[in-house]
Amino acid sequence: MIKLDVLIIGAGPIGIACALQCKKHNWNYRVIEKGALTNSIFNYPLNMTFFSTSEKLEIDEIPFISNNPKPTRNEALEYYRRVTTSNQLDINLYEEIITVEKKDSQFEVTSSKTTYTAKKVIIATGFYDIPNLLNVPGEKLSKVMHYYKEAHPYTLQNIVVVGASNSSVDAALEIYRKGGNVTMIIRGEQIGERVKYWVRPDIINRIKEGSIKAFFNSEIKEILNDKVVIKTPDGITTINNDYVVALTGYRPNFKFLEQAGVEFSNDEKYIPNYDKDTMQSNVEGLYLAGVICGGMETHKWFIENSRIHAHMIAKHINKTL
Repeated sequence: MIKLDVLIIGAGPIGIACALQCKKHNWNYRVIEKGALTNSIFNYPLNMTFFSTSEKLEIDEIPFISNNPKPTRNEALEYYRRVTTSNQLDINLYEEIITVEKKDSQFEVTSSKTTYTAKKVIIATGFYDIPNLLNVPGEKLSKVMHYYKEAHPYTLQNIVVVGASNSSVDAALEIYRKGGNVTMIIRGEQIGERVKYWVRPDIINRIKEGSIKAFFNSEIKEILNDKVVIKTPDGITTINNDYVVALTGYRPNFKFLEQAGVEFSNDEKYIPNYDKDTMQSNVEGLYLAGVICGGMETHKWFIENSRIHAHMIAKHINKTL
């Protein structure tokens, strides 16, 4: 059994920021990550450009130098990788936390490889691991994707892109420009207002000119091997289809939080209970950091506005450790 002062779950940007604070305070800490370093960013589309400028993605005032005003996925991976290696942070990758249990004044944490005891636990696991499903017949077919990496596999294919958010719009435009025949299925009446301001006019114009077809106020009813059935304001229609790229958002692992004893607000947003001044949850010694604090409001917290969580948590731990 490995004994720690602080165990951090999740090696995304906020988990790394928490690790930097632990190192500054000379606490015995470790970060446990079930995937790659900054696993969510690693799984972003290869050519993704961030909405934010590089200085807003910096952690612990370590400069993030980008070739462009808006950094790319690869530049972000390089930045967080260098922050991690140059500071020799203690991070275990490809190790999954199974259970977190409070026992008296400390936590017993079981992973896929070993068991830890920790005086404090920080959960900074983000929300990118569990996609929001369509819950329609045929969704389990191999042609249905809930993550998008690049356009090349979809060249010369009939592609349905579900959604009207940044990820959906980026995928639709890139697949169209790489030779795919793109149809968008959108529940609302327009392209999302949160779509990047330099991209939104592009997709609107491509739809207007007919380069990309869009069904608004519509939803998929069934996915077949070579077709998709769509419910539209004009009735049911069926279109030829090779792949469905369903980018309908993601959600935190609420079951994991519940198992750790975290309580939630009693509404659809499923927002976990925590002290907004210290980030401590209803479980004493268990802290929440980053996107996970927003529950289903996954557009509330970003790297830019949750970097401060690491400092808030460290300040409170320093008083109680």
